[in-house]
Amino acid sequence: MEMMEDVVIVGAGIAGLATAVALKRVGVRALVLERSEGLRATGAALTLFPNAWPALDALGVSHKLTPIYAPTSMGYVTNVSAGDVQQVLFRVANNGGDGQGIRTLHRKALLEALAEELPVDSIQFSSKLAVIENEEQGGASIVVIHLEDGTTIRSKVLIGCDGVNSVVARWLGLAEPVHSGRSAVRGLAVFPQGHGFKQEVHQFVDVGKRAGFVPLNDRELYWFLTYSGDKMAGEPEQIQKQVLEKHAEKFPSTYLDVVRHADLSTLTWAPLMFRQPWGIIFGKLSKGNVTVAGDAMHPMTPDLGQGGGSSLEDAVVLGRHIGNSVINNGGLIVPGDMAKAIDDYVKERRWRAAFLVTGSYLAGWVQLGGDKWWMKFLRDGIFYKYLFGRISGLVHKDCGQLPALSFGDMDHSSKKD
Repeated sequence: MEMMEDVVIVGAGIAGLATAVALKRVGVRALVLERSEGLRATGAALTLFPNAWPALDALGVSHKLTPIYAPTSMGYVTNVSAGDVQQVLFRVANNGGDGQGIRTLHRKALLEALAEELPVDSIQFSSKLAVIENEEQGGASIVVIHLEDGTTIRSKVLIGCDGVNSVVARWLGLAEPVHSGRSAVRGLAVFPQGHGFKQEVHQFVDVGKRAGFVPLNDRELYWFLTYSGDKMAGEPEQIQKQVLEKHAEKFPSTYLDVVRHADLSTLTWAPLMFRQPWGIIFGKLSKGNVTVAGDAMHPMTPDLGQGGGSSLEDAVVLGRHIGNSVINNGGLIVPGDMAKAIDDYVKERRWRAAFLVTGSYLAGWVQLGGDKWWMKFLRDGIFYKYLFGRISGLVHKDCGQLPALSFGDMDHSSKKD
């Protein structure tokens, strides 16, 4: 089977769906190819910092999420070995808006809020990428995508949002992500009668490990453990047992009780990978009409909570550059101009992405720390006291708006609002 598309997006995660929504809002239909059989919710929950909400406003979906998930403005950090607790206040933007603040939400709720904005036939599930090729057609470069089931798709634009093991990133020649030396266990905890915690983040740090939890609602908490060391093998029950008996046995009973209430169907273990910042600064993030976004461009450790937010930023910025090109060309995708639009997107995102990857890695390194006096001083005397509360200050970036369409531009999209 052969198909012809204007834009193909590989991956229906946060970056892929958000990019498809951004393009729809500027009058461009995209086909999203997803290798899974349905929307993936691996990771169970995520925290969105203030930079994510202007992006969700631009995509027209923030109003679906802010009434359900309350903002978090305060946290506590417990040094497990010393026993002392520090209070951390998160800076809240003073430019108003219901979407401001730091909110933790179900990953699936975000994916569904984005997917609902798209025409029903936009996402093609069980679509596994096999080969990518370039082809000249009438003087224009066309991307030819071969799927494992034998389908061939020709597209004017290809956007890889296919995660940390991106096939598109590999095709562009980007360096493979590297292991940070740390791993994470994540999941939801369920208290049917209510957990009784306020809307605050609780973190616990010890040598080589960091853990925490934050409420999603009255009955559910999102919890995590990051640590340096060996892989946790086995089924979710065994991973939970290793957390309780091997990694967090000295942690306060409040944390252990949360882990005991884990919903095992949501529990995951993963190595924490990142793309080295120089690979982003000097790497080939686009080639003609092919580029990457989200984890495919800049996988990062979770220590600044920026995996989701940076993906949403990417989507809006890419949508803006592609939208302006299409609008300026009377609703058409003109290959030469589109290559310039994609190049402009890469220029706008390259340094921001490298900065976030670097900041995330350093924040994780300092917080895991060690028992040497200078690491303790860096972590407890400087990082938590002076820097941690400002992290939200680093992520108050507004990625801007999408271009407004006039009525005449709308006919390029296959579905009207």
